[in-house]
Amino acid sequence: MITDIESATPALCRLQLGSELRELRLKAGLTSRQVTRKLLWSPSKLTRLETGENASVETADVMALCQIYAADPETTEVLKGYAAVTKTRRDWWQSPQYRPVISPGFKAHLGLEATASAVQNYEAEYVPGLLQTEDYVRVIHQRAHQGLSAEDIDRLVEVRMTRQEVLRRTPPLKLMAIINESVLHRQIGGPKIMRAQLAHIVEAAAAPNVRVQVVPFKLGRHPGMNGAFTIFQFRDRVALKPITYFENLADGWVSRREADVERHEEAFTDLQAMAPGPQESLSLIKDAMKEH
Repeated sequence: MITDIESATPALCRLQLGSELRELRLKAGLTSRQVTRKLLWSPSKLTRLETGENASVETADVMALCQIYAADPETTEVLKGYAAVTKTRRDWWQSPQYRPVISPGFKAHLGLEATASAVQNYEAEYVPGLLQTEDYVRVIHQRAHQGLSAEDIDRLVEVRMTRQEVLRRTPPLKLMAIINESVLHRQIGGPKIMRAQLAHIVEAAAAPNVRVQVVPFKLGRHPGMNGAFTIFQFRDRVALKPITYFENLADGWVSRREADVERHEEAFTDLQAMAPGPQESLSLIKDAMKEH
């Protein structure tokens, strides 16, 4: 459970609430279908509660579930406290200025990133979002969202830059990033922007909470060839188990399935073992800077 609800973020409260409600349901020996039929809810309502997808949670809904699950009074009060936080505070990406340009799937990503203690990220096509410069981000969005106004592009850039605050918070997010070598050579926005981008990666990797490795071409076949992925890890691995995130042209989505998470954790571990260490990887990045 969260020890200090008053200082907890709404995103963390939603995730913790969903996890604990699911555990209570399982301990009560009830299926999702049994619960939704008893409360006359749609199946998606309970699913969204248990996965922390709702922007806010009604206290009455939490009380109804706690009653069905025969939760003790202390647990019920704590869970009501989580719900209250989601009703009285908003995560930064829920503000009106950002909502129009953030897809539902990416909202889930932002919530996970804001509450995770560590992130394992493999990228095959571009620099990991948490390590991107403003110029690099802007070029990517201008190419990917050609129908958007300049104002909306500015908002998307602001979202990306604001995300990076997790690397400087207290305590900071631990980022383990593995990048395909092709990312270093693919010129985004011209030589000047690429040199600055690669220099920024080198600078960011000097922080104790950031580790960067590069998968070189000469490695040949490797476990990341099926595409980019992100694994979110949390301090309380019992209550909040690791979650994977993927995205494509349509949107992004998360998977909490144990088999999916384990498969990607194994792939990331293999990539870490196969790729050169951080120092040699930084040398590859510096060499690429000279080419630009």
